[in-house]
Formats: sequence, structure tokens, C-alpha cells
Amino acid sequence: MDLPYLELVLGFMILMYIFETYLDIRQHSALKLPRLPRPLEGVVSQEKFERSRAYSLDKSNFHFVHEAVTILMDTAILYYGLLPWVWMKSGEIVARIGLNSENETIHTLSFLAGVMIWSQITDLPFSLYSTFVIEARHGFNKQTIWLFIRDMIKGIFLSIILGPPIVAAIIYIVQIGGPYLAIYLWGFMFVLAIVMMTLYPVLIAPLFNKFTPLPEGVLRQKIENLAASLKFPLKKLFVVDGSTRSSHSNAYMYGFFKNKRIVLYDTLIQQCSNEEEIVAVIAHELGHWKLNHTVYSFIAVQILTFLQFGGYALVRNSKDLYQSFGFETQPVIIGLIIFQHTIIPLQHLVGFGLNLVSRAFEFQADAFAKKLGYSASLRAALVKLQEENLSAMNTDPWYSAYHYSHPPLVERLSALEDSDKKED
Repeated sequence: MDLPYLELVLGFMILMYIFETYLDIRQHSALKLPRLPRPLEGVVSQEKFERSRAYSLDKSNFHFVHEAVTILMDTAILYYGLLPWVWMKSGEIVARIGLNSENETIHTLSFLAGVMIWSQITDLPFSLYSTFVIEARHGFNKQTIWLFIRDMIKGIFLSIILGPPIVAAIIYIVQIGGPYLAIYLWGFMFVLAIVMMTLYPVLIAPLFNKFTPLPEGVLRQKIENLAASLKFPLKKLFVVDGSTRSSHSNAYMYGFFKNKRIVLYDTLIQQCSNEEEIVAVIAHELGHWKLNHTVYSFIAVQILTFLQFGGYALVRNSKDLYQSFGFETQPVIIGLIIFQHTIIPLQHLVGFGLNLVSRAFEFQADAFAKKLGYSASLRAALVKLQEENLSAMNTDPWYSAYHYSHPPLVERLSALEDSDKKED
């Protein structure tokens, strides 16, 4: 018996939209609460709370509209068979310009070009409104319209440069993979991930931001001393000009083996009142490294990637699956797209599980920083960053459990306080 794959996928998409909209409504109600959570009273200023509340509600209203438009477009694309229509038209365009439309790689690149153009057109109004209305209204946007356009052009250019060889390799692997298809695909994606993690900070990230060494001084000395005490192989310490685009702040580290780098956003340095708070944030990040969270996360992603490719290999030659979505042929890229739609239920479950693990890692990294003596500084930094980024103060527990990869501020402060009480 043929399964109605299309109807099942559409049904689940709509059910998930209804469920996630229910969670969004719960969160929206929490954001409208006129008072700070009790643990934050006297910790977060009323002025920052009111600004955070307004910002969060603006983003929430925008999210409702964006998600409604997205589900309508996605449903229409699948229900009315626009994917097979675009595939057919892309083949006609290839033939019209004198290329071989029977060459699957060329046909696929033409198809993906059409999809990219469509995505740029449909996403652009939302990106512009989010950046130049919401973010600007609340004092976060720092980029001009020309910088926005320049970044968009650079992103398209990178897609044009990097996309074709990756797509060609995937198609070739699927065509010759046979019974070892999942292993070959996973191996290729593993190597690609390593290459991109190596090249991105060196070649790609500098196209969008300027990275400069952190100047000599107290802050640099304290970070280097902390890294040395943990035997963290710090090679370079950068400041990135995040303030050219946004006043949101962050810090991160990257690199393999003995070649580690730490990057501080200039906004983080501007927002924290003293060096100890910044070092506390770095201590938290180093906690992730010391506790092998990055390794565990990378392994988990690789396992999930292999399982996904294993599932794809099982349904790769299912004519019923392709026909359910309106395809008479079985192009590789279409098979991957359809498969991603059919495993949406599992993706949501896996995403929920990964968020649970991620939140546990955040608590552990906070505890690690506390053991190094940064408890008070970390609390102060967490509060300061919450205030300066106007992050939501009131959160619905269902919404945060489902969506958040980081625990809400109230939970992080409570965990730090509880560990203090246990030690006392």
C-alpha cells in the first residue's frame, strides 16, 4: 500500500505550526507581564526591564507574522507541486542556454539557483524589517543599508563559489555509493565540516568583520593567565568589530588541537564594567572546553548526521516517495529535500533533546567558572549582558524548555546561588 507521504508531511507541518504557535502565545503572555521575576527584583533596573519588555514584544509580534507567512508559503509550495515545476523549468533554462539538461549536476545547479533567488526575494522584506525597524528602534542596529546589501552580495558570492563543487560531489557520491552510501556521504560531510571550521575563521569571517589582536593591558594579561592556568593552548586573542552591525555582544573560541583562538566582541568589552566580568565570561567558555562539551556536541552531530544519511539511503530509490511529491524522476537533490521533509517529526524531537543537553552544559560551565573563583563576576556579567542585550526577563517554562539552548537568566543565577549555599 502506497503511503500518502505528501499528505503526512503537510499534516505534520501544520500540527507543528499549531503547537509552536501555542508555545509562542504562552511566551507572548509571559513577556507582557508588567513586573520582573522575583529573583531579578533589585538586580535588574526597572528602566532596562521596560526596554527589554518592549523589545521582546516587538520581536514576538514580528515572529507571529513571519511564521504565519512561512507556513503558508511552505504549504503552498508542496501542495501545489511548485518543486517539480521549478525542477522542470530549471531544466528548460539549461537547455535554452545550450547546456546539457541531462547532466544532473548542471540541472541541479540551475534548480538551486532558482531556489536561492526565490529565498532571497521572500526573505528580504523580513530581514530588512527586522534589521532596520525592530533592531534600529531599540538601538541595536548599527549597519547602513549599503553595508547590509554588501553583506548580502558577499553571501551570494560565497554560495556561488562554494556551492557547485559541494553539490557536484554529493551527486557523484550518491550515484556511485551503492550499499555504502551512508558511510561515503557521512565521510564527505565530516571532511567538509573540518575544512570549513578551519577555513571559515581565516578566510570567510574576515570578509564580513575586522579581527584585531586584543591590545596589551590588564584584560589581555588576565585572560592569558587564566588560559595558562588551565593549560588552554591559546595562540591568538582577537577583538571583532561586531559594533559595526549590532550592539549585541558575544565571545567565542575556535581552533583545533594546539592552535586555539579566543574572540571577544568589542561590544562585550564596552558593556562589561570591569575586566573581571569579561574574564568570568571567558572562564565560562573555557569551561566548555575543559569539560569537553565541544567534543561531545561534535560527536553527537556526527552520529545524527550518519543516521540521517542512513535513513536517506534506505528511501533513496523509493519511487512512491518521489511520486507523492509530484516527481517522475529521482534527482539526488530532490531526494535529499523530500527526505528532510519526511523526518521533520524526528528533527523536532532531536532538537528538543539537544537543547536539554546544551542547557545542562551551560550550567556545568557556569559551575566551572564559579570553582575558579568567578562566581560574583559571572553573576554580574550575566546580569549586565541580559540588560544590555535586552533579553527577555520573563519566560514561559514550556517555551524555554522547547526552544532555549541556554537556560534563562533566573535559572542560571539560581543555580549559582544554590551551589553557594551548598558550599556554606
